[in-house]
Amino acid sequence: MVLKSLFGGTALLACVILSSACVPTVSQPVPPAAVPITVETTAPAAPRPEPVRARPARVQPSADLLNAVQALGSSFKGEVGISVRDIDEGWVVAWEGDRPRPQQSVSKLWVAIAVMEAVDRGRLSLSDPITVNRSDLTVFHQPIRALVGKTGYRTTIGELLRGAMTRSDNTCNDVLLWRVGGPDAINRMLSQKGVTGVKFGPGERELQARTAGLQWRPEWAGGWGFLQARAAMSYEAREKALRRYLAAPMDGASANGVTLGLSLLAQGKLLTSRSTASLLTLMRSSKTGPLRLKSGLRPGWTLAHKTGTGQDLGSLSTGYNDVGLLVAPDGHRYAVAVMIASTQQPIPARMRLMGDVTRAVVGSAR
Repeated sequence: MVLKSLFGGTALLACVILSSACVPTVSQPVPPAAVPITVETTAPAAPRPEPVRARPARVQPSADLLNAVQALGSSFKGEVGISVRDIDEGWVVAWEGDRPRPQQSVSKLWVAIAVMEAVDRGRLSLSDPITVNRSDLTVFHQPIRALVGKTGYRTTIGELLRGAMTRSDNTCNDVLLWRVGGPDAINRMLSQKGVTGVKFGPGERELQARTAGLQWRPEWAGGWGFLQARAAMSYEAREKALRRYLAAPMDGASANGVTLGLSLLAQGKLLTSRSTASLLTLMRSSKTGPLRLKSGLRPGWTLAHKTGTGQDLGSLSTGYNDVGLLVAPDGHRYAVAVMIASTQQPIPARMRLMGDVTRAVVGSAR
Protein backbone atom coordinates (compact mmCIF):
# COMPACT_ATOMS: atom_id res chain seq x y z
CA MET A 1 0.00 0.00 0.00
CA VAL A 2 1.25 3.51 -0.75
CA LEU A 3 2.34 5.46 2.26
CA LYS A 4 0.13 8.56 2.19
CA SER A 5 1.64 11.98 2.72
CA LEU A 6 0.63 15.58 2.34
CA PHE A 7 4.18 16.88 2.01
CA GLY A 8 3.75 19.15 -0.99
CA GLY A 9 1.78 16.48 -2.78
CA THR A 10 4.74 14.06 -2.81
CA ALA A 11 4.04 10.51 -1.68
CA LEU A 12 6.45 9.18 0.92
CA LEU A 13 7.16 5.45 0.56
CA ALA A 14 8.56 3.45 3.43
CA CYS A 15 8.14 -0.15 4.51
CA VAL A 16 10.12 -2.60 6.53
CA ILE A 17 9.30 -5.83 8.34
CA LEU A 18 11.30 -6.25 11.53
CA SER A 19 10.88 -8.19 14.74
CA SER A 20 8.81 -6.60 17.52
CA ALA A 21 11.51 -7.59 19.99
CA CYS A 22 13.54 -4.50 19.15
CA VAL A 23 13.14 -0.96 17.81
CA PRO A 24 14.64 -0.45 14.32
CA THR A 25 17.66 1.81 14.03
CA VAL A 26 17.88 2.23 10.26
CA SER A 27 18.40 5.82 9.18
CA GLN A 28 16.56 5.78 5.83
CA PRO A 29 13.21 4.30 4.72
CA VAL A 30 13.48 1.02 2.83
CA PRO A 31 11.48 0.00 -0.27
CA PRO A 32 7.70 -0.12 0.04
CA ALA A 33 5.49 -3.12 0.81
CA ALA A 34 1.75 -3.54 1.14
CA VAL A 35 1.21 -2.51 4.76
CA PRO A 36 -1.37 -0.18 6.36
CA ILE A 37 0.88 2.57 7.66
CA THR A 38 0.19 6.24 7.02
CA VAL A 39 1.90 9.57 7.51
CA GLU A 40 0.18 12.92 7.32
CA THR A 41 0.78 16.51 8.24
CA THR A 42 -1.51 18.45 10.55
CA ALA A 43 -1.56 22.04 11.75
CA PRO A 44 1.30 22.44 14.23
CA ALA A 45 0.59 23.90 17.62
CA ALA A 46 1.20 27.58 18.15
CA PRO A 47 4.72 28.20 19.48
CA ARG A 48 4.88 28.07 23.24
CA PRO A 49 6.73 30.79 25.15
CA GLU A 50 10.30 30.19 26.31
CA PRO A 51 11.00 26.62 25.23
CA VAL A 52 13.57 24.85 27.38
CA ARG A 53 15.74 24.07 24.36
CA ALA A 54 15.25 24.92 20.71
CA ARG A 55 14.88 21.89 18.44
CA PRO A 56 15.17 21.96 14.63
CA ALA A 57 11.67 21.70 13.19
CA ARG A 58 10.73 18.70 11.01
CA VAL A 59 7.84 18.51 8.59
CA GLN A 60 7.70 14.74 8.83
CA PRO A 61 8.62 11.98 11.27
CA SER A 62 12.13 10.58 11.20
CA ALA A 63 12.78 7.46 9.16
CA ASP A 64 13.67 5.65 12.39
CA LEU A 65 10.26 6.37 13.93
CA LEU A 66 8.41 5.58 10.71
CA ASN A 67 10.14 2.24 10.36
CA ALA A 68 9.71 1.44 14.05
CA VAL A 69 5.95 2.02 14.06
CA GLN A 70 5.61 -0.02 10.89
CA ALA A 71 7.71 -2.87 12.27
CA LEU A 72 5.90 -2.97 15.59
CA GLY A 73 2.45 -2.88 14.03
CA SER A 74 3.15 -5.45 11.33
CA SER A 75 4.85 -7.98 13.59
CA PHE A 76 2.35 -7.92 16.47
CA LYS A 77 0.07 -10.94 16.47
CA GLY A 78 -3.27 -9.29 16.96
CA GLU A 79 -5.49 -6.44 15.79
CA VAL A 80 -3.67 -3.26 16.79
CA GLY A 81 -3.82 0.43 15.99
CA ILE A 82 -0.87 2.74 16.72
CA SER A 83 -0.80 6.52 16.41
CA VAL A 84 2.02 8.95 17.23
CA ARG A 85 1.09 12.62 16.78
CA ASP A 86 3.73 15.33 17.11
CA ILE A 87 1.75 18.14 18.68
CA ASP A 88 4.37 20.84 18.19
CA GLU A 89 5.49 20.04 14.63
CA GLY A 90 2.19 18.88 13.19
CA TRP A 91 2.59 15.36 11.78
CA VAL A 92 1.10 11.96 12.49
CA VAL A 93 2.52 8.51 11.84
CA ALA A 94 0.12 5.62 12.33
CA TRP A 95 -0.37 1.91 11.84
CA GLU A 96 -4.02 1.20 10.98
CA GLY A 97 -4.74 4.46 12.75
CA ASP A 98 -8.24 5.11 11.41
CA ARG A 99 -10.03 1.85 12.28
CA PRO A 100 -12.42 2.03 15.28
CA ARG A 101 -11.35 -0.16 18.18
CA PRO A 102 -12.78 -0.79 21.67
CA GLN A 103 -11.79 1.97 24.07
CA GLN A 104 -12.91 0.37 27.32
CA SER A 105 -11.59 2.60 30.15
CA VAL A 106 -9.80 4.95 27.77
CA SER A 107 -13.27 6.52 27.47
CA LYS A 108 -12.96 7.77 31.05
CA LEU A 109 -10.78 10.51 29.57
CA TRP A 110 -13.75 12.04 27.74
CA VAL A 111 -15.91 11.94 30.88
CA ALA A 112 -13.13 13.70 32.77
CA ILE A 113 -12.94 16.40 30.10
CA ALA A 114 -16.72 16.88 30.31
CA VAL A 115 -16.50 17.22 34.10
CA MET A 116 -13.72 19.80 33.88
CA GLU A 117 -15.62 21.70 31.19
CA ALA A 118 -18.61 21.86 33.56
CA VAL A 119 -16.23 23.22 36.20
CA ASP A 120 -14.96 25.83 33.72
CA ARG A 121 -18.54 26.90 33.01
CA GLY A 122 -19.42 27.12 36.70
CA ARG A 123 -21.93 24.28 36.54
CA LEU A 124 -19.88 22.06 38.86
CA SER A 125 -17.19 22.44 41.47
CA LEU A 126 -14.67 19.76 42.34
CA SER A 127 -15.62 20.35 45.98
CA ASP A 128 -19.32 19.67 45.39
CA PRO A 129 -20.55 16.90 47.71
CA ILE A 130 -22.09 13.79 46.19
CA THR A 131 -23.37 10.50 47.61
CA VAL A 132 -22.58 7.20 45.94
CA ASN A 133 -25.28 4.63 46.68
CA ARG A 134 -25.23 0.87 46.28
CA SER A 135 -27.51 1.22 43.28
CA ASP A 136 -24.72 3.23 41.59
CA LEU A 137 -22.24 0.35 41.72
CA THR A 138 -21.16 -1.12 38.40
CA VAL A 139 -18.98 -4.09 37.42
CA PHE A 140 -15.36 -5.20 37.46
CA HIS A 141 -12.81 -2.75 38.86
CA GLN A 142 -14.45 -0.44 41.41
CA PRO A 143 -12.33 0.10 44.55
CA ILE A 144 -14.94 2.54 45.90
CA ARG A 145 -17.30 -0.40 46.41
CA ALA A 146 -15.70 -1.21 49.77
CA LEU A 147 -16.66 2.26 51.06
CA VAL A 148 -20.31 2.20 50.00
CA GLY A 149 -22.44 1.11 52.95
CA LYS A 150 -26.19 0.84 53.42
CA THR A 151 -26.55 4.61 53.55
CA GLY A 152 -24.12 5.21 50.71
CA TYR A 153 -20.76 6.93 50.67
CA ARG A 154 -20.41 10.70 50.92
CA THR A 155 -17.60 12.15 48.83
CA THR A 156 -16.92 14.94 46.32
CA ILE A 157 -16.85 15.38 42.56
CA GLY A 158 -13.09 15.86 42.75
CA GLU A 159 -12.52 12.60 44.63
CA LEU A 160 -14.66 10.70 42.15
CA LEU A 161 -12.63 12.20 39.32
CA ARG A 162 -9.42 11.17 41.04
CA GLY A 163 -10.71 7.62 41.47
CA ALA A 164 -11.78 7.39 37.84
CA MET A 165 -8.55 8.75 36.38
CA THR A 166 -5.86 7.39 38.69
CA ARG A 167 -7.43 4.03 39.62
CA SER A 168 -9.83 3.56 36.69
CA ASP A 169 -12.74 3.05 39.07
CA ASN A 170 -15.81 2.15 37.01
CA THR A 171 -18.36 3.31 39.58
CA CYS A 172 -16.63 6.68 40.07
CA ASN A 173 -16.69 7.19 36.32
CA ASP A 174 -20.32 6.20 35.80
CA VAL A 175 -21.54 8.47 38.61
CA LEU A 176 -19.68 11.36 36.98
CA LEU A 177 -20.97 10.37 33.55
CA TRP A 178 -24.60 10.76 34.58
CA ARG A 179 -23.84 13.91 36.55
CA VAL A 180 -22.71 15.63 33.33
CA GLY A 181 -25.63 14.41 31.22
CA GLY A 182 -24.89 10.82 30.19
CA PRO A 183 -23.48 9.34 26.98
CA ASP A 184 -25.36 11.69 24.65
CA ALA A 185 -23.78 14.70 26.36
CA ILE A 186 -20.30 13.23 25.94
CA ASN A 187 -20.86 12.53 22.25
CA ARG A 188 -22.17 16.08 21.71
CA MET A 189 -19.10 17.49 23.42
CA LEU A 190 -16.75 15.42 21.26
CA SER A 191 -18.53 16.61 18.12
CA GLN A 192 -18.61 20.26 19.17
CA LYS A 193 -14.93 20.28 20.06
CA GLY A 194 -13.83 18.61 16.83
CA VAL A 195 -12.66 15.32 18.31
CA THR A 196 -13.39 13.16 15.27
CA GLY A 197 -12.91 9.41 15.16
CA VAL A 198 -14.12 8.90 18.74
CA LYS A 199 -17.50 7.57 19.87
CA PHE A 200 -18.57 7.29 23.48
CA GLY A 201 -20.44 4.13 24.48
CA PRO A 202 -23.48 3.54 26.72
CA GLY A 203 -21.71 3.63 30.07
CA GLU A 204 -19.87 0.90 31.94
CA ARG A 205 -22.76 -1.33 32.98
CA GLU A 206 -24.50 -1.42 29.61
CA LEU A 207 -21.21 -1.72 27.74
CA GLN A 208 -19.97 -4.74 29.67
CA ALA A 209 -23.37 -6.44 29.67
CA ARG A 210 -23.84 -6.10 25.91
CA THR A 211 -20.27 -7.17 25.24
CA ALA A 212 -21.08 -10.41 27.05
CA GLY A 213 -24.40 -10.81 25.23
CA LEU A 214 -26.59 -9.74 28.17
CA GLN A 215 -28.95 -6.90 29.01
CA TRP A 216 -28.10 -5.05 32.23
CA ARG A 217 -30.40 -5.53 35.21
CA PRO A 218 -30.54 -3.03 38.10
CA GLU A 219 -30.22 -5.83 40.65
CA TRP A 220 -26.77 -6.60 39.25
CA ALA A 221 -25.34 -3.36 40.72
CA GLY A 222 -22.07 -4.32 42.33
CA GLY A 223 -21.23 -6.89 39.69
CA TRP A 224 -21.82 -10.29 41.27
CA GLY A 225 -25.16 -10.87 39.58
CA PHE A 226 -23.66 -9.96 36.23
CA LEU A 227 -20.72 -12.33 36.71
CA GLN A 228 -23.06 -15.18 37.65
CA ALA A 229 -25.28 -14.56 34.64
CA ARG A 230 -22.25 -14.41 32.34
CA ALA A 231 -20.85 -17.64 33.79
CA ALA A 232 -24.16 -19.40 33.06
CA MET A 233 -23.92 -18.58 29.34
CA SER A 234 -22.56 -21.03 26.79
CA TYR A 235 -19.13 -20.39 25.31
CA GLU A 236 -20.71 -20.12 21.86
CA ALA A 237 -23.16 -17.41 22.96
CA ARG A 238 -20.44 -15.36 24.61
CA GLU A 239 -18.14 -15.73 21.61
CA LYS A 240 -20.86 -14.58 19.23
CA ALA A 241 -21.53 -11.50 21.36
CA LEU A 242 -17.85 -10.69 21.74
CA ARG A 243 -17.18 -11.04 18.01
CA ARG A 244 -20.14 -8.76 17.31
CA TYR A 245 -18.71 -6.17 19.68
CA LEU A 246 -15.26 -6.35 18.09
CA ALA A 247 -16.71 -5.95 14.61
CA ALA A 248 -18.58 -2.76 15.57
CA PRO A 249 -17.56 -1.57 19.06
CA MET A 250 -20.21 0.64 20.62
CA ASP A 251 -17.40 2.57 22.32
CA GLY A 252 -15.22 2.52 19.21
CA ALA A 253 -12.42 5.01 18.64
CA SER A 254 -9.53 5.10 16.22
CA ALA A 255 -5.99 5.55 17.45
CA ASN A 256 -5.74 8.70 15.33
CA GLY A 257 -8.98 10.03 16.83
CA VAL A 258 -7.68 9.51 20.34
CA THR A 259 -4.38 11.27 19.64
CA LEU A 260 -6.31 14.13 18.06
CA GLY A 261 -8.30 14.54 21.28
CA LEU A 262 -5.14 14.36 23.37
CA SER A 263 -3.48 16.95 21.13
CA LEU A 264 -6.41 19.35 21.46
CA LEU A 265 -6.32 18.86 25.23
CA ALA A 266 -2.59 19.58 25.40
CA GLN A 267 -2.99 22.72 23.29
CA GLY A 268 -5.64 24.11 25.63
CA LYS A 269 -8.41 23.89 23.03
CA LEU A 270 -10.75 21.79 25.15
CA LEU A 271 -10.46 23.34 28.62
CA THR A 272 -9.11 26.39 30.41
CA SER A 273 -5.40 26.34 31.20
CA ARG A 274 -6.14 25.68 34.88
CA SER A 275 -8.44 22.73 34.18
CA THR A 276 -6.06 21.37 31.56
CA ALA A 277 -3.21 21.42 34.07
CA SER A 278 -5.37 19.78 36.75
CA LEU A 279 -6.47 16.96 34.48
CA LEU A 280 -2.98 16.28 33.16
CA THR A 281 -1.69 16.16 36.73
CA LEU A 282 -4.23 13.45 37.51
CA MET A 283 -3.24 11.53 34.37
CA ARG A 284 0.43 11.67 35.35
CA SER A 285 -0.58 10.24 38.74
CA SER A 286 -2.33 7.21 37.24
CA LYS A 287 -1.65 3.95 39.08
CA THR A 288 -2.80 1.70 36.24
CA GLY A 289 -0.65 0.22 33.49
CA PRO A 290 2.83 0.99 34.89
CA LEU A 291 4.37 -1.46 32.42
CA ARG A 292 2.48 -0.32 29.32
CA LEU A 293 3.49 2.96 27.61
CA LYS A 294 5.22 4.10 30.78
CA SER A 295 7.72 1.23 30.63
CA GLY A 296 9.50 2.91 27.71
CA LEU A 297 10.17 6.22 29.46
CA ARG A 298 13.69 7.57 29.89
CA PRO A 299 14.98 10.07 32.48
CA GLY A 300 13.39 13.47 32.05
CA TRP A 301 10.42 12.20 30.02
CA THR A 302 6.89 12.25 31.46
CA LEU A 303 3.64 10.54 30.55
CA ALA A 304 0.06 11.61 31.35
CA HIS A 305 -2.03 8.61 30.34
CA LYS A 306 -5.18 6.52 30.54
CA THR A 307 -5.38 2.76 30.15
CA GLY A 308 -8.24 0.52 29.09
CA THR A 309 -8.78 -3.23 29.45
CA GLY A 310 -11.68 -5.26 28.08
CA GLN A 311 -13.15 -8.69 28.69
CA ASP A 312 -11.38 -11.99 27.99
CA LEU A 313 -12.86 -15.18 26.60
CA GLY A 314 -10.61 -18.22 26.73
CA SER A 315 -7.28 -17.14 25.27
CA LEU A 316 -8.76 -14.13 23.48
CA SER A 317 -8.16 -10.73 25.11
CA THR A 318 -9.92 -7.58 23.95
CA GLY A 319 -9.58 -3.82 24.35
CA TYR A 320 -6.06 -3.72 25.80
CA ASN A 321 -5.06 -0.05 25.47
CA ASP A 322 -2.88 2.77 26.69
CA VAL A 323 -3.01 6.36 25.43
CA GLY A 324 -1.35 9.49 26.66
CA LEU A 325 0.69 12.67 26.32
CA LEU A 326 4.42 12.06 26.19
CA VAL A 327 6.61 15.07 27.00
CA ALA A 328 10.36 15.24 26.33
CA PRO A 329 12.85 16.90 28.69
CA ASP A 330 12.87 19.96 26.38
CA GLY A 331 9.06 20.23 26.56
CA HIS A 332 8.34 18.75 23.12
CA ARG A 333 4.97 16.96 23.13
CA TYR A 334 3.62 13.85 21.50
CA ALA A 335 0.19 12.25 21.70
CA VAL A 336 0.49 8.46 21.63
CA ALA A 337 -2.13 5.72 21.39
CA VAL A 338 -1.69 1.96 21.26
CA MET A 339 -5.04 0.17 21.00
CA ILE A 340 -5.13 -3.64 20.81
CA ALA A 341 -8.62 -4.63 19.74
CA SER A 342 -8.03 -8.36 20.12
CA THR A 343 -5.12 -10.72 20.58
CA GLN A 344 -4.09 -14.07 21.98
CA GLN A 345 -0.69 -12.75 22.97
CA PRO A 346 0.16 -12.87 26.70
CA ILE A 347 0.15 -9.70 28.77
CA PRO A 348 3.98 -9.30 28.75
CA ALA A 349 3.97 -9.24 24.94
CA ARG A 350 1.24 -6.60 24.89
CA MET A 351 3.05 -4.45 27.43
CA ARG A 352 6.30 -4.86 25.51
CA LEU A 353 4.64 -3.55 22.35
CA MET A 354 3.44 -0.45 24.17
CA GLY A 355 6.79 0.17 25.80
CA ASP A 356 8.50 -0.24 22.42
CA VAL A 357 6.29 2.46 20.92
CA THR A 358 7.37 4.83 23.67
CA ARG A 359 10.99 3.82 23.18
CA ALA A 360 10.69 4.51 19.46
CA VAL A 361 9.39 8.03 20.10
CA VAL A 362 12.09 8.71 22.69
CA GLY A 363 14.81 7.37 20.39
CA SER A 364 13.64 9.43 17.42
CA ALA A 365 13.76 12.65 19.44
CA ARG A 366 17.48 12.48 20.09
